[in-house]
Amino acid sequence: MTAAAPSFKIGNEKLIKVLPNAADRLLGLLKKQGRAENGALRVAVVGGGCSGLQYKMDLVDGPANRDIMVTSSEVRVVIDPKSALFVSGSELDYSDDLQSGGFKVKNPNAVVTCSCGESFSA
Repeated sequence: MTAAAPSFKIGNEKLIKVLPNAADRLLGLLKKQGRAENGALRVAVVGGGCSGLQYKMDLVDGPANRDIMVTSSEVRVVIDPKSALFVSGSELDYSDDLQSGGFKVKNPNAVVTCSCGESFSA
């Protein structure tokens, strides 16, 4: 008996858009890990942080069952349906600034954000 392939949906950049700086950084990281062909960035929204919700990002081998996969700037991004409700319309950017560098999510749904930029509430 063979396992069924994961069932996932294809989304578009209305859900999340990867900006050029983030795409360059992510493609480099995926290549370094040997995941350039099928790898993806998983973006999840989890409870925590000073504003109630925070982003969790991991490099993964591809979409899991029920995920929504968006290809933006040649990067595959996978999001579970629950997190998709919170990130819809977001943009992912990257900065190598020493003080506030790293991946940043610009989320139009965030009503409150904290000063560290790591958490939000919607």
